[in-house]
Amino acid sequence: MADKTSIAGKSRERITRRQFIAGASAAAVSFAVIKPSLVRGDEANSKIDLGIIGCGGRGTWIANLFDKHGGYNIVAAADYFPDRVNSFGKRYKVDQARRYTGLSGYRRLLEQKLDAVAIISPPYFHPEQAAAAIDAGCHVFLAKPIAVDVPGCSSVAESGRKASANKLCLLVDFQTRTNAFYREAVKRAQYGDIGRIVCGDVNYQGGRLARQATPGTVKARLRNWVFDIALSGDIIVEQNIHAIDVASWILDEQPISAYGTGGRKARIDVGDCWDHFAVIYRFGNDVAVSFSSRQFGQGYDDILCRMYGTRGTIDTHYNGKVGIRGNVPYKGGYVGNIYTDGSVINIVDFYDNIMKGRFYNPTVAPSVRSNLTAILGRTAAYNHSEVSWEEMMKTNEKMEAKLEGLKI
Repeated sequence: MADKTSIAGKSRERITRRQFIAGASAAAVSFAVIKPSLVRGDEANSKIDLGIIGCGGRGTWIANLFDKHGGYNIVAAADYFPDRVNSFGKRYKVDQARRYTGLSGYRRLLEQKLDAVAIISPPYFHPEQAAAAIDAGCHVFLAKPIAVDVPGCSSVAESGRKASANKLCLLVDFQTRTNAFYREAVKRAQYGDIGRIVCGDVNYQGGRLARQATPGTVKARLRNWVFDIALSGDIIVEQNIHAIDVASWILDEQPISAYGTGGRKARIDVGDCWDHFAVIYRFGNDVAVSFSSRQFGQGYDDILCRMYGTRGTIDTHYNGKVGIRGNVPYKGGYVGNIYTDGSVINIVDFYDNIMKGRFYNPTVAPSVRSNLTAILGRTAAYNHSEVSWEEMMKTNEKMEAKLEGLKI
């Protein structure tokens, strides 16, 4: 990374270039031909026929937000478990013939004439399902994290490129990026208001999540996917990525290497995920960023990212205050319920992008970068050693879920 002593001028140059690319892309797609079913006109034509892949807790929750938007018809649903898809189907009046189960249920869903899909399944399945949806000609609303391994991230990056080429939208549902206080604080930090960034702290501290089934069977493992390394990517990828994504956003670059440690000591009753991580990321210009997380116990809870510069500090909290302290302060404010509010904004943006033919898909590349940054930290921690970005990408390690015995 270039010396950030002159970060203000260089960041303005970088942002201006981005704006040019975004503007050029928007102009290019303004002549795109949108499917007749999505041409604005009467109320029926302005609604998007949507399928939901993943009908568990979050899938049902976010479907409610799509429903409240008013611009979507939820017309199909897929989940491995019949009880989940049937409960979902009854709630959102999905025809029985359009409720699909099994590991390949999403493929039968994609055989329907859908405009878009929301993929809210376990992260292990995201790359394959996103690629299949794009191939089927569907716009894709994709939950984070986008993947659990390097090949998966590469697949989603390719799906993003293919989506743009085929005049389709692919939006990744990170909530912090939608918030006005986050956007303004990050913009100011990149402009140089905190001076040259020297180091940073990233934290994700919280209690354990609820177990969904008694362990012991492959079906229980799928219900408890959030505790399973292959299905979730471990807590650093599935949960902690919220904080890591903000650090990646502020620094606007990938790390050079990471050194890590951690383990599994306090939560040993289900799955194989670790319950704590500690990682030191090394970025260009000798910027060191410390990361730590835990997912057990009681007490201190926060999701934060702080970057310390020569003239100030940007301080962000997922459900708290965002601002800048220093020579050029930014008061910022409290973000409120960003978990819900951010998804609502993304659902609005997804609809507008489809209707207005905006297919440059700007959320894909930063999502790939932050996902790979989390995977780098996980890899370093598992090896209790330093691992470079180049080494991680070259190794290209793929996780195998080993789901033998489950219904196809």
